[in-house]
Amino acid sequence: MKFIINREVLLTPLQQIVSVIEKRQTLPILANVLMVVHEGQLVLTGTDLEIQIIAKIAIEPATPGTITVPARKLLDICRLLPKGAEIKCELQGDKVKISSHRSRFSLSALPADNYPEFAESALENHFFINAGQFKKALDKTLFCMANQDVRYYLNGLLLNISNSKLKLVASDGHRLAIYEDQLPQATGFEARIILPRKGVLELNRLLDDPETDLKVEFSSNNIRIFIKDLVFSAKLVDAKYPDFSKVFQQEFFNPLYIDKQLFREALTRVAILSNEKFRGITLDVSSERLSISTHNPEQDEAEEELAIDYQGEPLTISFNAQYLLEAVANLDSEVAALIIASNASSCFVNEQNERTYQFIVMPMRL
Repeated sequence: MKFIINREVLLTPLQQIVSVIEKRQTLPILANVLMVVHEGQLVLTGTDLEIQIIAKIAIEPATPGTITVPARKLLDICRLLPKGAEIKCELQGDKVKISSHRSRFSLSALPADNYPEFAESALENHFFINAGQFKKALDKTLFCMANQDVRYYLNGLLLNISNSKLKLVASDGHRLAIYEDQLPQATGFEARIILPRKGVLELNRLLDDPETDLKVEFSSNNIRIFIKDLVFSAKLVDAKYPDFSKVFQQEFFNPLYIDKQLFREALTRVAILSNEKFRGITLDVSSERLSISTHNPEQDEAEEELAIDYQGEPLTISFNAQYLLEAVANLDSEVAALIIASNASSCFVNEQNERTYQFIVMPMRL
């Protein structure tokens, strides 16, 4: 195996691949990147056996071959070489020799035959979507995913396809985000799959060009997404997502309309003096006025008053300030609509007129 490649051409795909590779591996070869040179193409593969990224790079001239080399060491070498440098890679025995101008490196390699195969079932469903559209949907939901929850289906994101409708749902049990959008083409099928948390975060990072068109293939076990010269694959969470429809089937107080920016700023200021562990703040709602207050074990107190548009009964309810802040920050409209359940079991944070994005947060006792 032998090839010459420009530093910039190699650096970006290497960075994308290395992020999925765990620093501590049970199998030493999983810390390596698989390099395959074949028919004028360099194919790089990295995996942790749950997620896999394959990058394809055109190179000429090249001598075919396959090998695996330590991924992070190769990335660091490329990163620290001068911009525009030509990198020459050559396999010699069980070493990969890397040279560029006056720099010489020799990396210990492991044979490609030992590299584990990423098991994928037949991917019978597929749809097309714009990268910018998909990234917006991910951005508005992924922050609600649980992290290391024993209810492992919450450590991921629900992707629901219903013909031409796309719905993404994420929840950690205390809050829930729902984002709905239309696909450019009807799919003719209905499916619900759960993407794993790490896979969602990696995928969101890869969608850096909003103009790119994606092809998404999936089965009940796997998902594969084609992003330009990258192929992203992940194993799906084998579970059923809980039914959240009951939260809509209840009585609600009248909507409370408030200027989004003023509300964010007031929440941020009041939250400074909230309990560091629970981040609790209290909303006192009355006609045309909202009072936001908090206190902490050190006897510090904070209170802010805001003008609101509300016609209804006065009410008092408490929330985690961070949950409210993240919900409001993801609204596109200038006015936030807060709709509180009449039994004070939940609060919807919506756009003023649209219902494509809905955030639901459970109250807390202070």
